[in-house]
Parts: sequence; C-alpha cells; structure tokens
Amino acid sequence: MKAGKLQAGMRATARTLPALGIDLGGTKIEALLLGAQGQELWRLRVDTPQSSYSGTLQAIAALVVTARQHCQQACLQAPTVGVGTPGSLTASGVIKNANATCLNGRALQEDLQAALGQNIRMANDANCLALSEATDGAAAGVDVVFAVILGTGTGAGIAVQGRVLTGPNRLAGEWGHNPLPWADADRPGFVVAPLCYCGKRGCIETLCSGPGITREHQRLFGEALTAKEIAQRADAGDAHCAVTLAQHSNRLARALAMVINILDPDVIVLGGGLSRMNHLYTDLPKLWGQWVFSGGASDPVRTRLVQSLHGDASGVRGAAWLGRDPHDARLQ
Repeated sequence: MKAGKLQAGMRATARTLPALGIDLGGTKIEALLLGAQGQELWRLRVDTPQSSYSGTLQAIAALVVTARQHCQQACLQAPTVGVGTPGSLTASGVIKNANATCLNGRALQEDLQAALGQNIRMANDANCLALSEATDGAAAGVDVVFAVILGTGTGAGIAVQGRVLTGPNRLAGEWGHNPLPWADADRPGFVVAPLCYCGKRGCIETLCSGPGITREHQRLFGEALTAKEIAQRADAGDAHCAVTLAQHSNRLARALAMVINILDPDVIVLGGGLSRMNHLYTDLPKLWGQWVFSGGASDPVRTRLVQSLHGDASGVRGAAWLGRDPHDARLQ
C-alpha cells in the first residue's frame, strides 16, 4: 500500500513538471517545452545532422540542456523529457525500421539517458501524433484513434482511451509497410509495384506518400513535379494533375478502409504535409465505403476523418506528453 501511494505521488508530481518534447525528423529536430496546462513555454528547431548518429545524439542532448537552462531562468523545475523518433524501439532497446538509417541498431534511448543523467520516454513519431491528438487534439475524448503521418512516408499510430499501443513486436500502427489492398483497382496501367526501402514491393508507403504521388504523376504524364506542385496545379484546373490526385485518393481510401475493417477506429486523424490537401476530407469518406465491410447505404461508415488540430506541432506535443508521466504503466 505504501509503495502504491508513493507511485501515485510520483505520478502527480510528474504531471506538474514542465514537459519537454523532442521530435527527431529527417531534416530537423524540434524541441517544445509545455507547462502544466499544456501551454507552450519555449520552442527551438535545429537541423538534423545527416547520416551521423553521434551528431544526432549530441544535437538532442544540447536541446535538452538548453531547455533545462530556460526552466532554471524561469524558476521552474527541470522538465520531463519525451522523444519522438522515426522507426521504433525493439524489446532489446535499439532502434529499428527508421528511414534515418544511421539510427537503426543503435540504443538511442539508453545513450541519451547516459548523456543527460535522467530517464526519458521514447516512441515512434506517429505514436506521438496519436497521443497528441487523443490527449488535447482533434480526437480528444474518443476511445480509438488511428493517426497517420502523410508526407515523405506514411507512418501511423494507435491510441486507445488515451493509451498508445505498441505491441510485443513494437509494430502496432506499422500500416505503411503492408501491401496496398485491392490492388486490382489500379488496373489497367499498374505495371510493377515500386520497391520500398524495407525491401518489399507495393507497400502503402511507396504509393500513398508524397514521393508516391510524384512517381505516379511522372509515370502517367511524364512530368517531374512535387506533390505540392501537383496539388496546386490541380486546384488551378490542370486536368492531368487532377487525375493523379484522384488516383491517390482512391489508393488512400482503400488503405484506410482496410484499417477500418481491422481496427474500426472512432476517428482517423491525418497529419504531415499531405494532410493539408483539403480534398482528402471530402473524397475519402465518399470512396472508402465500397471497401469497408458494412451494410452499405443502410449502415454507413461512422468513422470520422479529420485533420490534426496541432498540425506540424502535434508530433512534438505528443513527445512532451510521453515524458509527462514516466511512471504511467499505460505508456510503457
């Protein structure tokens, strides 16, 4: 009983501390310090050292030290620390499946804790998005949230009643590395499924990400345009770009219909650069019903599709929430 009271007291204390979140991305590392009520106290971005594990470790540690100094100057206690990373931690404590390949096989959490002299929490960046949006974002208060990062990749995370799911293999939410379902819907014209960095062909990530849109447009029309340029030209009336985006919507609707069939989430939240394409929020719910195992018109799909409330800040906010209660077994 005494041990239980002690742990409860530690949890209550942790919730009153400043919460520092670190979002480790491929091109930038962002640090965000939140107050006890979730208010922003301090923020800083630095470039990610390219292909350098030691440089990345040093950059994160330097951000934490700077945040501590800010807290000290503001007469605040030292912050809890949570880190969102590409890839995920294995049971043995090393990073796997990160597209920032210098992290793979490295004990990033252990090395950071040794460098900083404090415990930190670490989770996949898509899990941080899910936690952020389920805590005080676009999906606050619902039971089951599936959160997707649509950008250079297609990561995803799952939160159930405010708890991030990881699983024994640390693979919960690894949606992007499954094959695109109902691939025959791409016929005619779908020749060879592109190769993913994971070594497989036809992954959702290769077909529904920003580079996937670029690749498909070039295959169809011979133009080398970014996803942003394609979206802008489609809005301006470019028929070819509109065809490319319609193909993308069809593919993404199938990929999310599979999620609804398996997980049946209350809300699907979209984050990342592609989440700013407004047509997704009208097109996808109209499309996915033909693949969701429901009763058709008499039993419409009730899953809501929404844009992340916190936008680009959602990942780093989720990382901060990770560290806020380091003794909460729900986040282990």
